Amino acid sequence: MTTTSNAPNQPTTQSTTTPGEAIVCKPLEVTVGDKGIERAIKNLKRKMAAEGVLRELKRRRHYMKPSIKRRKKASEAARRRRKRTRTEGM
Repeated sequence: MTTTSNAPNQPTTQSTTTPGEAIVCKPLEVTVGDKGIERAIKNLKRKMAAEGVLRELKRRRHYMKPSIKRRKKASEAARRRRKRTRTEGM
C-alpha cells in the first residue's frame, strides 16, 4: 500500500506496509445523543461501510493465493462487462 501527501510544500512520501503491520487510519467517532444507543450503532455501521472497513476485514479474513486473486479479478471484470452490455442493449 502506498500513501502520498498532496500538501503543496511537503514532498511526496511513499511507504509500503507488510501484511502483519497495522495501518493507521483516522478514528471513527459516533456520539450517543437523545436518540439512543441503537441509533449510534446504526451511524457507526454506516460510517464503517463508507470508509470500507468492513470490506477490508472480509478481504483479510482468509489468505488468497495470487493466482486465485488474478482469476477472481478477471471473472469480476467479465461479469461487469456482461452486465454493462446487457444494460446498453436495452
